Amino acid sequence: MIQLDNVTLTFPDGENRITAVDHVTLTVRQGTVAGVTGPSGSGKSSLLAVASTLITPDSGTVRIGGVDATALSMPERAELRRDRLGIIFQQSNLLPALTAAEQLVVMGELGGRARGRRAAGIRALELLDAVGLADQAGKRPAQLSGGQRQRVNIARALMNEPTALVIDEPTSALDQERGASILDLILRLTREHDTATVLVTHDQRLLPLMSSVHTMVDGTLRASRHTVTA
Repeated sequence: MIQLDNVTLTFPDGENRITAVDHVTLTVRQGTVAGVTGPSGSGKSSLLAVASTLITPDSGTVRIGGVDATALSMPERAELRRDRLGIIFQQSNLLPALTAAEQLVVMGELGGRARGRRAAGIRALELLDAVGLADQAGKRPAQLSGGQRQRVNIARALMNEPTALVIDEPTSALDQERGASILDLILRLTREHDTATVLVTHDQRLLPLMSSVHTMVDGTLRASRHTVTA
């Protein structure tokens, strides 16, 4: 579960401070996807940074799987992200020299799970199969389409069996058909892996498919549709 309770985040602006996230409360349960939309500059990226524990808020609490991330040290937050969080950015940021399967295996090794390289390789192939890329496991990023690279990105985020996913505009660089396919994949994997998923998107056409929809305006978050319980 992802829980943000009365979270506020500000940034310095000369002698004053700008409020990027303003007393936001959000709960995302396992097996559901909370969609967050809103205009540019409304605070969506700041909200994701807080939810993914990359930035500590000025006040409020952020819990990932019941763990209060705001009470952790920087190394402890890094460990939490490694073990419990999958983070998917707009760009796939795959390593050019590695094959699709190797991208996942390396993530597994960084995650410190008690599995050998062979077991990590098997899991990597299982996840690539889950995202429809079993036959592309040996290809490097330059040999894959934009949609395929994003699928590898999603599979990589699931490598360490996270309890939560934080996703930023996963379809922004894709056409409508491929974008819809990626969202369908995220929805299915959220259910199958029982993750709590926060997904930021500008694409209004995708919102009806999500478990709940929230709109960010001037740092505040407003629910426009209630959560569907898993």
